[in-house]
Amino acid sequence: MSTPIDPESLVARLGTAKHPPVETWKPSIKREMALRITRDGEWMYQDSPIQRPALVRLLASVLRLDSDAEYYLVTPTEKLRIVVDDVPFLAVEVEQTHTDSHQSLIFRTNVNDIIAADADHELWVAGGSEATGPRPYIHVRAGLNARVTRPVFYALADFACQHQIDGQEFLGVFSGGAFFPLESAE
Repeated sequence: MSTPIDPESLVARLGTAKHPPVETWKPSIKREMALRITRDGEWMYQDSPIQRPALVRLLASVLRLDSDAEYYLVTPTEKLRIVVDDVPFLAVEVEQTHTDSHQSLIFRTNVNDIIAADADHELWVAGGSEATGPRPYIHVRAGLNARVTRPVFYALADFACQHQIDGQEFLGVFSGGAFFPLESAE
């Protein structure tokens, strides 16, 4: 007998989000917008924080990273360039699940995207300074990434194990059949 999935769990919510097809839109109007996403994940309009989470989620749903390495809010007719200090999202929660022979790590972002680390949603650690420490990230969608917050990174460390790659030992986590080192490649 299987255990029923809690409808509030991240596993139950995985794959339920629907985003507009912003990658296919080719807007003809290009403008600037006084919107900035800080390194701490705060969305600021004209240097004032946006206080409504529903508005932030709406804006995040039409966010796109273009080939010019700039971030835009897009509609079918217009795209507005915004400033992103690091990456647009934060991974604020992680849940570990086991199905068949695989472990999966399911993440929730600060804008309620739910993703599982796997070959399409890679988890990696960039080198940091002594002051900042390691900077872990996960790919969310269409070139958009989330920085893994410190508490979530500590949770990942609890799930970590040693694994050998090309004769070298790495500390990391398995998810979706892939291994992700929790050490900087830099």
